[in-house]
Amino acid sequence: MTVIDQSRQTPEVTGLDAQLWPDIAAVPHTPVRAAVARRIFHHAVGRIPLRVVEASGRSYGGGGASAPVFRLVRPTSFFHRVGATGTIGFGEAYMAGDWTADDLAAVLSVFAANMRQLVPAVFHRLRHAVLHRQPTHEDNTVEGARDNIHRHYDLSNDLFKTFLDDTMSYSSAMFDGDPSGAGLDLADAQHRKIDRLLDAADVGAGTRLLEIGTGWGELAIRAARRGAQVTSITISIEQAELARQRISAAGMTERASVLLQDYRETQGEFDAIVSVEMIEAVGANHWDEYFATIDRLLVPGGRVGLQAILQDDYTVLATRDTYTWIRKYVFPGGQLPSAESIERTITGATTLRVADRYYFGRHYAETLRRWRERFEARAADVAHLGFDETFRRMWSLYLAYSEAGFRTGYLDVAQFTLTKAIR
Repeated sequence: MTVIDQSRQTPEVTGLDAQLWPDIAAVPHTPVRAAVARRIFHHAVGRIPLRVVEASGRSYGGGGASAPVFRLVRPTSFFHRVGATGTIGFGEAYMAGDWTADDLAAVLSVFAANMRQLVPAVFHRLRHAVLHRQPTHEDNTVEGARDNIHRHYDLSNDLFKTFLDDTMSYSSAMFDGDPSGAGLDLADAQHRKIDRLLDAADVGAGTRLLEIGTGWGELAIRAARRGAQVTSITISIEQAELARQRISAAGMTERASVLLQDYRETQGEFDAIVSVEMIEAVGANHWDEYFATIDRLLVPGGRVGLQAILQDDYTVLATRDTYTWIRKYVFPGGQLPSAESIERTITGATTLRVADRYYFGRHYAETLRRWRERFEARAADVAHLGFDETFRRMWSLYLAYSEAGFRTGYLDVAQFTLTKAIR
């Protein structure tokens, strides 16, 4: 565990609620680690196509005049934060305004594309000795998962409405053709994604369908319109409330119901199961439990449509216990799987088998770009909902960071079709 000299922390960020954002308001005093962070940063940016411009006017980096610009507003604070807590400090520095960018997604794309080169190999080996471990209270037990989901999905339905389209789909859309030049409306692209997953699970009239992770109800509505009998489960109170309202407004209450319960508490038999980007909230140490539950609930001959955000297997194994900025501020208890880890878990814990995979990561980059543009354009609406500037910077960073990951291939997303053999 990293020890920070708390007695030397001094509030430096003005106009910020120190009670709400204690780790942003106070800059840690870690001179030795700050010096190491400064040296690593200068070495790294000199090898990648990025231009760093400090408030003093000093400019350096491996990029030319057209390279993305990383603006280092308060270098001392930045290096103390990064030295103290690594990637957490990097994100907190942005939230504090220690650094900014002319094009945030472009800057983060440079970092994402060169992730393995940024930190010397010796520090990769020392990762667990230097960085914080995932807090035990954020483990996704039944109670822990409710707390973790509450911290993200129960922020405010109105907050999500500021940037999502009318379908209220908070997962990757699927455009028709090249997503970078796609003219398809985002809501139409979300329906393409949903329809492909329902087709993969062979959902039609009379299908007993379980949806694990309701979102705000669009998939349940679309499946019910096919004639399926839909049971959708969630542990987000706010999502459940709005999803039920939307299902009722669509006239589908006889065919679709929303239950406020954990997947582990679900009983019954289902012909098909779908789950869209919910596995990321399960936690690596519960993946076997998650897939075993699906196996238990699915009838022989049934099919599963699973959409999952993915990272490479090396990163999964290297970071599964590491406390990151995303886990601290955005998705507590979260863990992205790899395609390999999904295969390993399914093979080891279930009778299910992977019948098909369809990757469409570049479509997620476009989805996120649209979300971020809407979110930032509606900053006044976000403020009116009671979210301050620090929160808005945090969410802009989260959306841009995610976009950069998909833009560069550091992250991917796929729809998996799983089958269960007839005995």
